[in-house]
Amino acid sequence: MAAIDSTRTTYVSGGGFSALSNLLGAISTWNDARQTRKSLNALSTRELEDIGLCRGDIDDVAQGTFHF
Repeated sequence: MAAIDSTRTTYVSGGGFSALSNLLGAISTWNDARQTRKSLNALSTRELEDIGLCRGDIDDVAQGTFHF
């Protein structure tokens, strides 16, 4: 299962590099959430219950807004 990695650093400098860096960071964040959703959706309802989740929690987990 993918996990949200909050340790990535974004190097900010002037001009276009910053915009490119922000775009790549947004794409990376989107892809991490996509992989997390895909992995959790592949689990059975029983497996989700074993880790304390239900199907309705998947989007919140993927977006990083779910709190146990």
